[in-house]
Amino acid sequence: MKAALDRALGVLREDVRAMHAYQVHPSAGLIKLDAMENPFRLPPELQRALGERLGAVALNRYPGERTHELAQALAAHAKLPDGQGLMLGNGSDELISLLAMAVCRPGERVVVLAPVPGFVMYELSSKYQHLDFVGVPLTADFELDEAAMLAAIAEHQPAIVYLAYPNNPTANLWDDAVIARIAGAAPGLVVMDEAYQPFAARDSMALMARHPQVLVMRTMSKFGLAGVRIGYMMGNAELVRHIDKLRPPYNVSVLNAEAGLFALEHAAVYERQAAELRAERERLQAALAALAKTADVHAYPSEGNMILVRVPDANRLHAELKARGVLVKNVSGMHPLLARCLRLTVGTPDENAAMFAAIEAGLKQA
Repeated sequence: MKAALDRALGVLREDVRAMHAYQVHPSAGLIKLDAMENPFRLPPELQRALGERLGAVALNRYPGERTHELAQALAAHAKLPDGQGLMLGNGSDELISLLAMAVCRPGERVVVLAPVPGFVMYELSSKYQHLDFVGVPLTADFELDEAAMLAAIAEHQPAIVYLAYPNNPTANLWDDAVIARIAGAAPGLVVMDEAYQPFAARDSMALMARHPQVLVMRTMSKFGLAGVRIGYMMGNAELVRHIDKLRPPYNVSVLNAEAGLFALEHAAVYERQAAELRAERERLQAALAALAKTADVHAYPSEGNMILVRVPDANRLHAELKARGVLVKNVSGMHPLLARCLRLTVGTPDENAAMFAAIEAGLKQA
């Protein structure tokens, strides 16, 4: 048995065996404010209506026309201009993986470049495809370092440049003029990751219209369907068509497609939820600013449904919050620029009040 297992393990890539899997931390019994989820559920009458819709789905058939209809509905929702294309992914993570597959050239050095700290899947998906990942540090206040970005692009000639807009975990929007100059300098694809677009004041659709190499990636997760796993990518129709060849034919299930269509038919409900979360974000920012007058805590500006805060001891405060029933994300070990930082997801008014009370109490314990 041991010899057979060793032979089986031996056929796996050594770098895969050495990797650490993406961690999803247990949250049972806790106020879950660690993953930028929309905390609101559908009203009961819409839950019943959705249940009836899903109950009528032909589960005995492979996904077909409804996924095509979902793509069309998303294009209309995003106001995608004529002549541009849209492809679906099983969440944004799959789209990032497909992009890595699309540019991979065995035997050649292919580079993916992104500012850091940023979304970890850019680097992980690059490694899965044996691409070189180059991370360019942000400035101390989490802005793009334009000179460093342009120098890295000139040196490494990346096949893909990722720019998260707003960025995760720093939650800020970067200077549009700087982004435009980076897009103009990039020799390959520029992917604007707009996962948090429902909460942001600006988007990248005009940039995409001006530059055929710019793709805009979005997700329905922050819209309110994190459990449904629907991502989508928009851009030049010919470019999207070629990348779409790598997509598994049935990557979006009939249940997921139907749930996505239902959500778009009731988009006004989700837009009201996003507006409430934006208002809650401002209330939480104001409370944190007031707390900063008496405690060593600094909250950074946010255009997402999260707030990055720097505290005296992130590890200790994270543990204190968890002990008080609140789960947030400890990002202090992700990158030196994030030293002593926690990432707070904006929740319901009650959740935010509980989190803020736990932060106040935890800081007093320090």
